[in-house]
Amino acid sequence: MPSTPTFKRLPRAVREQQMLDAAVRVFSRRGFHAASMDEIAEDAGISKPMVYAYLGTKEELFIACLHREGTRLLETIAGAVDPAQPADERLWAGLRAFFGFVGAHRDGWAVLYRQARGERPFAAEVTAMRARMVEVVAGMLARAVRAEHPEVRADELETMAYALVGAAESLADWLADHPDADPDRTATRLMNVAWLGGAQLLSGSVWRPGS
Repeated sequence: MPSTPTFKRLPRAVREQQMLDAAVRVFSRRGFHAASMDEIAEDAGISKPMVYAYLGTKEELFIACLHREGTRLLETIAGAVDPAQPADERLWAGLRAFFGFVGAHRDGWAVLYRQARGERPFAAEVTAMRARMVEVVAGMLARAVRAEHPEVRADELETMAYALVGAAESLADWLADHPDADPDRTATRLMNVAWLGGAQLLSGSVWRPGS
């Protein structure tokens, strides 16, 4: 399909974003292997050579989609959290932002969580993005609890961060499959588990077998 004159008049950054939008839609529906550059070009309303010229091979295009969606997700969470808020409200704001993003960008979440995880060439990209997410959450937890519980070890915070990120990913995957589900309600469910349980753990209350 030839590119339209209107598309050519758009700023380069806008053109790239439109192509990435189309690629995310196609990859989310078809997966990496089944998706074709012809289909992506058609969805974007431009020629296939232009997709190659702007964003490279299909693998490079998929990685660009991963980077964009992952960056958007992290920026959304970081932008929602106010360091001046109480600890529980900071975590709540982060969870609301996370699930709100998934609810608004279900195709992007499908590419990040479903399509990329099962493809070996992209495993390192997904692992790196998940590590950044854990780092962000661990930092939020550290700021939240260190003032009142300075004895909490870094490995405890990291473990809690991994558990929280894993739970959030699983719930987000469920949310992506349920368009009628409320992202805020989903965030509240996880907040109840994470905050009530985590608060007891950080205050020294732990469960032991036989106790």
